[in-house]
Amino acid sequence: MARFSSSSSRSRSSLPYIILLFVAALFVFKIDVIISQSFSSARRNLENTPNHILVKSKSQETDDSIPVVLVNGTFHRHFILSWGDDRGKIHENGELLTLSLDKLSGSGFQSKKEYLFAKIDMQIKLVPGNSAGTVTTFYLSSQGNKHDEIDFEFLGNSTGNPYTLHTNIFSLGQGNREQQFFLWFDPTADYHTYSILWNPKCIIFYVDGTPIREYKNAEKIGVPFPKYQPMRLYSSLWNADDWATQGGRIKTNWKLAPFIASYKNFTYDACIYSRLTSSSSCNINSPPFGNDSWLTHELDRRSRAKMKILQKKHMIYDYCNDKWRFPKGPAPECKLQ
Repeated sequence: MARFSSSSSRSRSSLPYIILLFVAALFVFKIDVIISQSFSSARRNLENTPNHILVKSKSQETDDSIPVVLVNGTFHRHFILSWGDDRGKIHENGELLTLSLDKLSGSGFQSKKEYLFAKIDMQIKLVPGNSAGTVTTFYLSSQGNKHDEIDFEFLGNSTGNPYTLHTNIFSLGQGNREQQFFLWFDPTADYHTYSILWNPKCIIFYVDGTPIREYKNAEKIGVPFPKYQPMRLYSSLWNADDWATQGGRIKTNWKLAPFIASYKNFTYDACIYSRLTSSSSCNINSPPFGNDSWLTHELDRRSRAKMKILQKKHMIYDYCNDKWRFPKGPAPECKLQ
């Protein structure tokens, strides 16, 4: 009987502790809910803020160790900095991107989405001054040994000499379709718009809205055309002084590093490709893609004549005319270009 009374007494004496533990647990749970709601509210406020800018508080302004999230400007939404450590940077609330090159490494970025046909515009300001040995690229590409690719490459030069604009097209891993131009303006003094139109009928390269090259679909004569593989948009700045400037005779002057190229005002119309459904967001046989759409666009006679005049003035190489590389004659598609 004594043992029973002692046990009962201990149970009653522990009851306040049990109640205290319960109240503490309820308090911790309530605090957790409040914190979660605060984070959710902050996230909603961030999502409703233009360009998703999270501004530093006064306590953060003097503490660089506190990270500040700055997301969802144009370049944050559409691209990732894919290589080069911190040599690639996004500025001005996500509306300006820069790539840099030093002796250790270059840098690059790529689109988050894949496209199966697109009309893409980017304003680029190239490396100024003595850019010999450097290459700035802007291109669409798929992956694998039999990849498709549509290239803009800007080959740097010594001060006072023009940049070389290099274009190429790969289909099923086969390239060797180069055309090159001397740019007729200083591409380092200001931004200029470089565009790629890629649809089932043709590929057109533009500079500041003027067509400089048209590559027509030549499947009807047995030449593969890039229209089955989705591609991402890539850009990079890297060292190629073994070949880029005057065949490699002029090397990169590393005393001038870092070399910097700048990008802004990216716009696009595109058929977004989904790996999940293995399908595109476009149906080229249905509206709204009419005769005036980028998806069915081709150069008219007037635009093509304007392009031919520009090529006569500024083209410095055309694979269709290279008898040394192709002694058996030009590629079959050359007769359609």
